[in-house]
Amino acid sequence: MPKPPAGKESSMETHRRSSGDSATRRQKVRGIFERFDLNGDGALDRSEMAALFAAVNPTLQFTSDQISSIIDEVFRSYSDFIGHPSSGLSLDGLFQTYADGAGDLDRDFAALSLSNENPDMINTLSNRYRYPKLAPTWLSSPNHGVTHDSTWKVIEELEIAIRAKIRARAAKFSPKDSTFADGFSEVWCSTDLGFELERKGAEFVFKEKSSEFRVLLQELKEIRAKIDSLPIMEEAFDGHLAIGRTLFERHLFMLALESFRRALELRPMDVRPHFRIGNTFWFLGHIKEAKDSFLAALELAERDSLQWSGLLPQIHVNLGIVMEAEGLVINASEHYREAAILFPNHYRALKLLGSALFGVGEYEPAEKALQEAVLLKPDYPDAHCDLGCVFHAMKEEEKAILAFQRAIDLKPDHLDALYNLGSLLLSAGRHKRAAEMFGRAVTINPDHWKAQLNRGISLFGAGELNEAKKALTEALMITNRIELYDAIQHLKQSKRKKPKDERPNWVAVDASKFMTADESTTDQKCLSDALWIREIQKATKLGRCDATLLKMEMETYQFPVSSSDRSVRKAEVEVLLHRLLHFLRPDTFRDAIKAIDEKIWYVLHITGSGKIDLGMFFAVIAPICGGSPERRKRAAFDSLSWQPSRNELQRQFSSVDVYAYIRNLRMVYFPSQQFSDLMEITGEGDGIGISFHEFINMFDNIDHGFGIMSTLLKLEKGAKVHRSRHSCGVCRYRISNIMFKEVKAKFCLCANCYSECKVPSAFEEEDEYRFKECLFD
Repeated sequence: MPKPPAGKESSMETHRRSSGDSATRRQKVRGIFERFDLNGDGALDRSEMAALFAAVNPTLQFTSDQISSIIDEVFRSYSDFIGHPSSGLSLDGLFQTYADGAGDLDRDFAALSLSNENPDMINTLSNRYRYPKLAPTWLSSPNHGVTHDSTWKVIEELEIAIRAKIRARAAKFSPKDSTFADGFSEVWCSTDLGFELERKGAEFVFKEKSSEFRVLLQELKEIRAKIDSLPIMEEAFDGHLAIGRTLFERHLFMLALESFRRALELRPMDVRPHFRIGNTFWFLGHIKEAKDSFLAALELAERDSLQWSGLLPQIHVNLGIVMEAEGLVINASEHYREAAILFPNHYRALKLLGSALFGVGEYEPAEKALQEAVLLKPDYPDAHCDLGCVFHAMKEEEKAILAFQRAIDLKPDHLDALYNLGSLLLSAGRHKRAAEMFGRAVTINPDHWKAQLNRGISLFGAGELNEAKKALTEALMITNRIELYDAIQHLKQSKRKKPKDERPNWVAVDASKFMTADESTTDQKCLSDALWIREIQKATKLGRCDATLLKMEMETYQFPVSSSDRSVRKAEVEVLLHRLLHFLRPDTFRDAIKAIDEKIWYVLHITGSGKIDLGMFFAVIAPICGGSPERRKRAAFDSLSWQPSRNELQRQFSSVDVYAYIRNLRMVYFPSQQFSDLMEITGEGDGIGISFHEFINMFDNIDHGFGIMSTLLKLEKGAKVHRSRHSCGVCRYRISNIMFKEVKAKFCLCANCYSECKVPSAFEEEDEYRFKECLFD
């Protein structure tokens, strides 16, 4: 039964075809029918039809939605043979499907291992080899993939052994002493297609040193020996794969891994054991091994995409999840997108795609993907919650509130939605409602110190001072983070009544009034630009990557043979950056990629291609990487001279390349300045190669290059200096790094207030201010 029927024949044609069928042919249909009529009601319902369809197509992998669509078509076409929708297709109806050519009866009969049996014995055999009475939950999937009768027996034998050990273990202890683990309501990996851990309730955890576990190991050894003794390799493969899935479902991951590996040894070119091994490694926490297994599964599946059309979307989704766990969000989004292309109704792939795109700051495509996910599955709370996050990032607060509320309506204990909604309500000044949301979040997770802190702030805003104090005290008991002390201090200041005519203790004056006392003092405008560059450096984490590593990457990177330029996909650049910033945690790396995308890649995107000039990218980031100024400049020069055709560096390159580089450099690091094309200033480039010395002169130009390097180095050095005993006369914070002292009035400013031309209100009337720069070692 490999395909749905195209339609019914006329009654005359049906009668003629039926009258020509032999009794043996009808007996074959009856044998198939009775094998899958598990409840014995004389009809095949949807689940029984799904099991039949999967069993007669053992080499094809279909999703549950694909099978459901086929069954819908069968039931519509043969509605005359369905007494009641809940009962299903009758024996005559199944016979008619084969008579109409909807399936190959002999092929299906052989696929079910019935071809060598006497038709008179089919009924007896079907009763003997029905689904096990004690079956693991993964068998409830119509796409379980079991193809041999011997496998049903070992599945039931293993399930009986496991349940017996659970009963024996439970009998020794009172319920309060039993060891249980939480069930999975929403597994981080895809569950609708690939993983079978989406179930509710508690799951028994075996103690590896217990006597029950040792006995189970011995019985498992005997079951595996029976499978290995099977004369047909396909049966042994089917058996090892099946008991592996049973062990996996019971969280016996190491035992499951051994079974999947045995299956892999029997059929190394089969996609399924690679996929199952990847799933198992993921739950064991071995991310690299899981990734390697999924990549192997993907390579094999893409060789025969027709056979593995149902499994390919699952592989892409789970591979994307593993990559996202490594911090490779852009690569993950590509796999989610591919899964959604292969299976457009894969709502979980669309949700994951939207979440990944949101993580790298691509809000509009993230919104589109999440909208499609909730359209396919309106009761998907996680998708609504992530959609609310996207709306918030796009400044559409009302839409965000509605999305978070929808997620909470669907799942009242959705922690993220409660916290996010509370934050939005707090920002909108709706303090009582915000306090309610944060309170519900704390009830779900009493250790959520941020929710407890914000609950205290909300209660304070609502005028409930005693309750606010209790909430802040609870937050302090959970953690001593500095944010709590800052918040409490702010609340204390807000509580004090201020005179109506009270003014800020500072004013911002015209930049022309700020003068330098000597040449060693940094100009206010120059410092402002350096602070902006420093923020980019900190957000991207590139200051922690030595510039010399860029050259090492260039020496080892292999462009495609046919490549004539240095343009590569952002996903490839992400992998490269992952090596350079390997010391970052995955979440920190994701934030760094988002910053790089927002602050650097937007300038370097090759129009319409979605690619980046890798050499230009290296040259642009070199000035904010670690190392001495000379090493950074050399890295930029080498990056511009990188030639993909020979994958090596040249001694010289065209001055036109330098003009383009300086232009990109200033667009990234000096966005507030009006850019004037260097070609207009210095004349048209003649295409003649320039030396490193000439490049340095252009790079160090204060007006048209990156002549701000010395100031940036001061700020970098200051990040390692402890706070001094001096306080800023404007913001009152202790000054670290660079201090600017007004030579006449004697007040001091921190770097930020100096760059913003702020002075204390007492000195507002001064005509000019002269500052001397002081550095703290």
